[in-house]
Amino acid sequence: MSRFPSSSSSSRPRLQRWANHFHPLKAKLRQDPMLRLATLADVVVAADLGVRIDANQATVDDWLRLPGLSIHQARTLVKLSHSGVVFYSLDDVAAALGLAVPQLAALEPILQFCFYDAASPIATLPPSLNQATIAQLLALPGLSSAMAERILNERQRSPFTSWSDVHHRLRLTAEQTSQWIHYLRI
Repeated sequence: MSRFPSSSSSSRPRLQRWANHFHPLKAKLRQDPMLRLATLADVVVAADLGVRIDANQATVDDWLRLPGLSIHQARTLVKLSHSGVVFYSLDDVAAALGLAVPQLAALEPILQFCFYDAASPIATLPPSLNQATIAQLLALPGLSSAMAERILNERQRSPFTSWSDVHHRLRLTAEQTSQWIHYLRI
């Protein structure tokens, strides 16, 4: 009797589970949960460890963790979600990138498509500075009506691209920027 597993189909899943359990990527992911995944096989191992990326809250760095996504594609997805676009499925992400769904299918085990109700009292996403109403702006601590008008005028000229851009264009103090980054997103 051989001590080596047979190549029968019944032992293959067990051998695969054993190989996945001792996969070297698992130790790396346990040490650094934000590790970039190099291959589609890495996506499966990461998903097995419980690593998930919420497509509706992912940052550029989150998207870049996935193999095959470019910086341009990651930025496109983040800009869309920050502008209010909600991704309900892999089909939505593929459409946003102009790709066929099968091209992204291998990423599905790690992607989550959570829904956040903006009207909910426990909504997690603050309003976008580029889309906030005057009432939302005036509700911010320490934000005057004159500053709200400056924000509206500046974003009509061109949308804000980062907090550094906001800080510079509105000539904010460090304290104002530090306070408002918790209440608005770009």
